[in-house]
Amino acid sequence: MASLIGSPWMRIRALPDISSPFIRHSSFYKLKIHPLRRNFSIIAASTSSPGFRKKDDGEVRVRFAPSPTGNLHVGGARTALFNYLFARSKGGKFVLRIEDTDLERSTKESEEAVLRDLAWLGLEWDEGPGAGGEYGPYRQSERNDMYKQYAEDLLKSGHAYRCFCSSEELEKMKDIAKLKNLPPVYTGKWASATDDEVEEELSKGTPYTYRFRVPKNGVLKINDLIRGEVSWGLNTLGDFVIMRSNGQPVYNFCVTVDDATMSISHVIRAEEHLPNTLRQALIYKALGFPMPKFAHVSLILAPDRSKLSKRHGATSVGQFREMGYLPEGMVNYLALLGWGDGTENEFFTLQQLVEKFTIDRVNKSGAIFDLTKLRWMNGQHLKALPSGEFVKLLAQRWKTTGILTESEGEFVNEAAELLKDGIDLVPDADKALSNLLSYPLFATLASPEGKPVLEDKLSEVATSLLAGYDSGELGVALEEGHAGWKNWVKSFGKSTKRKGKSLFMPLRVLLTGKLHGPDMGSSIILLHKAGSCGVIAPEAGFVTLDERIKMLREIDWEAFNKEDQPSLESPSATIA
Repeated sequence: MASLIGSPWMRIRALPDISSPFIRHSSFYKLKIHPLRRNFSIIAASTSSPGFRKKDDGEVRVRFAPSPTGNLHVGGARTALFNYLFARSKGGKFVLRIEDTDLERSTKESEEAVLRDLAWLGLEWDEGPGAGGEYGPYRQSERNDMYKQYAEDLLKSGHAYRCFCSSEELEKMKDIAKLKNLPPVYTGKWASATDDEVEEELSKGTPYTYRFRVPKNGVLKINDLIRGEVSWGLNTLGDFVIMRSNGQPVYNFCVTVDDATMSISHVIRAEEHLPNTLRQALIYKALGFPMPKFAHVSLILAPDRSKLSKRHGATSVGQFREMGYLPEGMVNYLALLGWGDGTENEFFTLQQLVEKFTIDRVNKSGAIFDLTKLRWMNGQHLKALPSGEFVKLLAQRWKTTGILTESEGEFVNEAAELLKDGIDLVPDADKALSNLLSYPLFATLASPEGKPVLEDKLSEVATSLLAGYDSGELGVALEEGHAGWKNWVKSFGKSTKRKGKSLFMPLRVLLTGKLHGPDMGSSIILLHKAGSCGVIAPEAGFVTLDERIKMLREIDWEAFNKEDQPSLESPSATIA
């Protein structure tokens, strides 16, 4: 709750003859009386007030209120998530409200993108666009009549007044304040105008704004659920505009009216909105609305500790969705940006987050956005998917990108299982499968890391391998699967008098063309199946086992072992 502290102040009890569920009649509000200003009073919102709906006592109602002027930023997504988790954990309502009063920048396309991204994250709203609700409409552009009515109420009560200052006059005030090293606040020229002076300007058709009267002295304090006590001096503010001369409400005014008339109990938002709380608190009190509880969440920072922005790369939810991130991974990671359950655990489903989330464990320090950790987190959720769902994601990707011609079958299932440990994002599957199907033998042998393998009598191992292939033993072993492969390798090791790394490394290089990769036996068995399953697209660059054996036959090992090695041809150029 907020309180106003200052002197001289006058305690005014809410009028007993005005009934309102927004007012606790035993409460007092402190308002300063200035001799040159109209007297202040408390106006309680009655059940006949525009937009009023009575909420259940003690019901938690939170809102996420994006502006449809661009894509949903990860910071906004985290704010929406914290609101959603808080509401669900308390059995309350999560309200979505579109703040589209910036008519020039707001677009229908942006609104649809925001709604799409929230739905993709799984943050279903109880009230708002598409869901309806008793507190609508849920777009600010459809609530103008309500704002005008409340502005008129403030005008009648003396909490607001008409200001006829021109833009030039206002700029001059700012310049004078700057010269005096004072805050650029409104000097109050029209605050004490007589009725005759106002009527004269109205008769001339002079444009005017509505300004809210701010007490000159005193301090406003709130108890922020994340930051603790926060206070502002009222002398730093000055009378501020609540309605523009074109009849459009100013942000702080319509937000306050919306939150009050929608019975929002907790306002959970980014810390950049903390300064707005002063203006909003004054409006709450002037209209007699009960104050919601505030919680201001820290900003999301880039690795250099500056505010995360486009210059740091992808920052919108839509971008991460297009890059192949899962909603489960995105939600989990966003929740950990400033929150933890007090344990070492970092893996949470959305339902687990609902069960664990508490606002008092939200950190007020800035959270660093670590793309590497986000990738890792996504990989954890990808691997945690049910096997069938995981395979389907990869298979559809492989068919869409033209690596495979089919998205079902034994090869697809085994490839997904073999490669999953190296995949953090679904698009990673393309490189993983293409790498498996490729045969960069010459590049490997010419590399510094491949030299020790080459020098360990690799040519002799190749000769024995060709003999095993020609005898049919290798083919039979591969047809038998893992047991057959295991027995063949054991026999091959005895015949070549090799074991351990000196056996497996040359076999891996000769058969896969690489020094590293997933399990060698599973890889070679899968390559054997790939040669006959007919699901590999011609454009995939697949080199079959038969083609690999043919390349091994044609290698001039003596030339490889000389210091001045000949230029190496690409594998594709070597295959007739």
